[in-house]
Amino acid sequence: MTLDEPSLEQEVENLQGRLQALEHERKHLLAVIEILQEIAGSLNFMDVVQSVARRLGEAFGLDRCSIFLVEKGGQRVRLVASYEDPSIRNYVVDLDRYPELKQAIQSGETVFIPDAASDPSLKGVQGALANRRVKSITVVPITWRGDAIGAILLRTFRDGSSFSDVDVEFCQVVAGLTAKALRNAHRFERLKDHRSDGPVETSQDRTRAALLSFIRRLLEEAASREGPWNEGVLGRSSAEEIDRLVSVAMAVIAQEAATR
Repeated sequence: MTLDEPSLEQEVENLQGRLQALEHERKHLLAVIEILQEIAGSLNFMDVVQSVARRLGEAFGLDRCSIFLVEKGGQRVRLVASYEDPSIRNYVVDLDRYPELKQAIQSGETVFIPDAASDPSLKGVQGALANRRVKSITVVPITWRGDAIGAILLRTFRDGSSFSDVDVEFCQVVAGLTAKALRNAHRFERLKDHRSDGPVETSQDRTRAALLSFIRRLLEEAASREGPWNEGVLGRSSAEEIDRLVSVAMAVIAQEAATR
């Protein structure tokens, strides 16, 4: 064996490392499938965020997994789901206590802090983090059409496993799925609100209204140019046929409206 050739021990070690990486990827894929199954079956945004927080917390054994959403206008941020305390919902947070969260939301970029105890950006909260034995912090923004609408914050224990680049990428995938699920839930809530306020205007309604308006204005314009209606020139059979056609047309319109 030459000096450049790997030893048997090195080959075994490389193989074990590859097997561990494959097992890690398998767990990520299973977690994604489970998250998809849960959020795809719900159109309630609270159910969506609670499912995602719970699944991520269980997958990594986290100290904290919290989901925050930005209020309309971007003035305030609310904690809407928490893995460690599912009872916490819809709580307004002070972003000065979460500089890493503030940075992720404002920049729209993932913030990864491998060692919270020594990071200068967390100087003001390092005492609290030390008491919680926090090791690393990852904040992944939830974005929609280029804007951050929220974020997922994940914290690992100091004696727990380290967060790898693959883990961060996995969380970014989950954040993307969360954004789509929240958008669907938002559309569903808006549709329910419209229905509770009254009938939802459809394109078919607008088409029918435009057609009837066109016919009415056409007849009014013809009458103004040609003079008063002169139906007396029509024979009795013609007038009856016109009445019959009008009745048929009105029946068809009524039937279409009933089956919308």
